[in-house]
Amino acid sequence: MNLREMTGLEVFQAMRDGKLPHPTMADTIPMRVTEASPGYVKFSARADRRHINPLGGVHGGFAATVLDSVTGCAVHTTLEAGAGIGTIDLHVKMLKPVPLDQDLIAEGRVIHVSRSLGVSEASLRDSEGTLFAHATATCAIVRQQSG
Repeated sequence: MNLREMTGLEVFQAMRDGKLPHPTMADTIPMRVTEASPGYVKFSARADRRHINPLGGVHGGFAATVLDSVTGCAVHTTLEAGAGIGTIDLHVKMLKPVPLDQDLIAEGRVIHVSRSLGVSEASLRDSEGTLFAHATATCAIVRQQSG
């Protein structure tokens, strides 16, 4: 599969279906695509002992990385083949301590996409719906030059 010939949505559906590997970042921060549709992605994520801060809790960077991933991927699902994104800003609100060794659900949704910007939001919850963190992001959209 040539990634440059796939739409953003096709890329994330292929990852979900095991036809494409997840990026290596998903080995450092365990997360996997479980759903992908236009403007929406859902990941599973799980903090483990590698993510503990000096105080013994899950480092805030775990939630920030997961939320950065799903906000960007949600925008990417709306893009044509050959287009990409880069996060311009990420605003994360940590609401509760992220639990260790528990399956979590991260969902990203597009709020707005223009020619050059995508704005999205995301949540990190457990299976009971407890909200641990919320984020909004703005992404630069990089499109291939025609001609």
